[in-house]
Amino acid sequence: MIVKVCGMGDSAIMHQLSTLKIDMLGFIFYPRSPRFVVGKIEPKEITKLPSSIKKTGVFVNAGIETILDYAKSFHLDTIQLHGNETPELCEALKAKGFGVLKAFNLTKNNNFEAYEPYCDYFIFDTPSEQHGGTGEKFDWTLLNNYTAEIPFLLSGGIGPEDAKEVLQIQHPQLAGVDIISKF
Repeated sequence: MIVKVCGMGDSAIMHQLSTLKIDMLGFIFYPRSPRFVVGKIEPKEITKLPSSIKKTGVFVNAGIETILDYAKSFHLDTIQLHGNETPELCEALKAKGFGVLKAFNLTKNNNFEAYEPYCDYFIFDTPSEQHGGTGEKFDWTLLNNYTAEIPFLLSGGIGPEDAKEVLQIQHPQLAGVDIISKF
């Protein structure tokens, strides 16, 4: 199971986590988020992470130039889009060699097919005005409605007490978890 820890904002914690079996570390590049990483972690610290950990930049409705600037400065491997981004933006980032994750709200009708050719994973998170990081779980039975082929990471209020329940989810496309606030 893939483990992505998001919301990195402290170099010491980031380096401690890098000693665990973490697959991805997420860095928030959404200025309105309290977890906005700029000014909290120096980009050179990210270069010290093991190459086995995918450095993932999380963006909300940012333009491609902004994304590419931060990706270069912070040595990102993967881009997570957590807003209303288009399949065309996913395609452009994929063409630049980035892994692409796209977040969706399962309570809405989504056009997964348009994104499938350009995304490595989808992320299913709790709907919120702040675009994630609420610490609240959504109704996981909604996962039963997902029939696309792209694997997904489950996000939204997952804490240690949820481990047993997550491991019991039998969805064939469940690839892992994206944890943040309750972790």
